[in-house]
Amino acid sequence: MRHGSYRFVASFLAIPLALYVVFVISPFVQAFYYSLTDWTGISPKFEFVGFQNFKDLANDAIFKASIGHNLILLVGVPILTIVFALVFAYLLNVGGKANSAGVHGVRGNGFYKLAFFLPQVLSVPVIAVIWATVMTSTDNGLLNSVTKKIGLGTSQYLASPKIALYCVLWVMVWGSVGFYLVLFNAAMSGIPKDIFEAAIIDGAGRLSTFFRITLPLLWDTIQTAWVYLAILALDAYALVAVMTAGPGGPDNSTYVMGLAIADNGFQYGRAGYASAMGVVLFFLTLIIAAVMLRATRRERIEY
Repeated sequence: MRHGSYRFVASFLAIPLALYVVFVISPFVQAFYYSLTDWTGISPKFEFVGFQNFKDLANDAIFKASIGHNLILLVGVPILTIVFALVFAYLLNVGGKANSAGVHGVRGNGFYKLAFFLPQVLSVPVIAVIWATVMTSTDNGLLNSVTKKIGLGTSQYLASPKIALYCVLWVMVWGSVGFYLVLFNAAMSGIPKDIFEAAIIDGAGRLSTFFRITLPLLWDTIQTAWVYLAILALDAYALVAVMTAGPGGPDNSTYVMGLAIADNGFQYGRAGYASAMGVVLFFLTLIIAAVMLRATRRERIEY
């Protein structure tokens, strides 16, 4: 009977496992293989070139610049998204007035959660088009019209090499805050309100309660969010491709690794070279995720 149950479980998992191998593991293996060739992406004939593609990458100034742009996003996107999402989620949960009935969230918190979550129902290209329109560099652009009326003048935004990448960073944060607000809100809802009430009775303020109670109890959720946001920042392909001119922005100021891979693989016919870039991105993502998990690891707090 026990042997039969194992056989049933194995047969039940066989199809999903086979699909995972075919559609996930197999493309990774093929990418590693093609990164060692000069394949064009179309021709059935190609030659094995060893690590030459990786040697060329070491001297590729544009690709190295794209890594730098991704690293800027890697620093800014997770930090800003998590900070905004945590603050808003905390206010929604315990930001209301404390009374004899206990600690409450702000009035109408359901509406606020819905409003913040709204960007999640939009696809990335739609978000990119909306913000590209808002940040149009002409005087008639929506953002420029507002800043001009209040006396702040106009700016080039996505047409400026100095700030184009930071405009993209802001849009990534704007599009991500809603999801992580809901995630943190759900995690905070699981914390007994008695803990907050006891802290307030003991004279703790909202700020000290946040740092001494809420933050430690949410650390596992924050750690997970940090890793996912890091992966998002290392990708950023769709947003940059649609939102910035070129794509890649003025003077390649928003050129990211995803764009470099797409351009070399589909536009320049250098699929082997693009695969080498993909391998670099894979290991970079793996290393950063491992470092983040290690650096943010703490003893789990039970409540």
